[in-house]
Amino acid sequence: MSHHAPQAPRSALQSLTHTLKKEWFLVGMFVAVILASIFPEVGRSGGPFHVDALIDIGIAIVFFLHGLGISMTALKDGLSRWRVHLSVQLFTFVAFPLLWLGFDALFSRWLPAGLGLGFLYLCVLPSTVSSSVALTGVARGNVPAAIFNATLSGLLGIVLTPALVALLAGVSNQGLSFVDAVLGIAKMLLLPLVAGQLLRPLLHAWHHRHKKLTTAVDRGAILLMVFGAFADSVASGLWRDHGVGLLLAAALGSGLILAIVLYLTRWIARLQGFTVEDEITTVFCGSKKTLASGVPMAKLIFGAHPALGVIVLPIMFYHQIQLVVCSILANRYAVRKGPST
Repeated sequence: MSHHAPQAPRSALQSLTHTLKKEWFLVGMFVAVILASIFPEVGRSGGPFHVDALIDIGIAIVFFLHGLGISMTALKDGLSRWRVHLSVQLFTFVAFPLLWLGFDALFSRWLPAGLGLGFLYLCVLPSTVSSSVALTGVARGNVPAAIFNATLSGLLGIVLTPALVALLAGVSNQGLSFVDAVLGIAKMLLLPLVAGQLLRPLLHAWHHRHKKLTTAVDRGAILLMVFGAFADSVASGLWRDHGVGLLLAAALGSGLILAIVLYLTRWIARLQGFTVEDEITTVFCGSKKTLASGVPMAKLIFGAHPALGVIVLPIMFYHQIQLVVCSILANRYAVRKGPST
C-alpha cells in the first residue's frame, strides 16, 4: 500500500503538466496579459526593447508561413461549392456586423466605449485559416471548400474590415485613413503571404517536416502582439480605469455572439439542404474570427488609440472559446455514421 500512496499527487501533477503543454497557447495568453500589466514600459510602443519592431517582423513571418501552407490545388478543388462560399462570406461580413448592431443597441449603455468598439471589431474581422481547416478535417467535412473560404475571407478582409469599421464606428480619424489602412494591411499581411506562396514549391516540404516549429513560431508571434497591445493599454491606464468586470463582460459577450452564430450557421446550412460535409464547412468557417490577422490589423486601423488593449479583448476571448466549443462540435460530427438528419 505504501508504494501506491505517493502516486496520486504525482499523477495529478503529470496530468497538470500534460494539460499545460497541450494548452500552452491559452496559458501564454494569460501570461502575456499579466506580464504586460506588470511591465508595461517593457512592451509599449517606442519602449526601450522596441517590441513594436519585433512584432512587425513576427507578423511578416506568420503570414509568410501561411503562404507556404496554402495549396492552390485544394483551392481549385473547393471552387465548385458556390452556395457554401456565399453563405460563409455573408455570415462573416454581413450577418456578424448586423448581429453587432443588435448587440450594441441592447448592451452599449453598460459597456466602456473601448469594449463596445472591440465587439464591433470582432464582428467585422475575416475568418481564420488554420483552425477552420483543421477542425473541418477533424469533423470529416469538406476540407477543400474550407481552405477556399478561409483564404478568400482573409483576402476580402484586407478591404472589408477597415471599411466596415469606418462605416459602423467612424473611427478612421483616430487611426489611419481608410486607404492608408488598406494599403498598410496589404503590405503587412498580403506581401508576406504572396512571398510564401511563390516560394511554396521550394519550401513546402521543409514547412511540412517542421510543422511543430512553424506552429510554435506562429503562436509565439501572436503572443508577442498581445503583449505589445496590452502593454500600450496598461501604460494608458487600462487597469486604473477598469477592473475585472471588463474581462468578464468581454468573455460573456464573446460567448454569446459565438453561440448565436453557431446556431444560425447550422440552421442556414440545413435550410439550404447542404450535405453534412458542406454543413460542417459552413458552421466552422462561418463562425470563426481570426486572431492572427486581428491583432496586427487593429494596430493599423486604430493607430495609437489608448484603448487598443480593450479593443482586442473580445477577439482574444472569442478565439479561445471558439477553439474549445468547435473542437467539441468537431468530435461530435466526426463520430457520425451516416448523413446529417
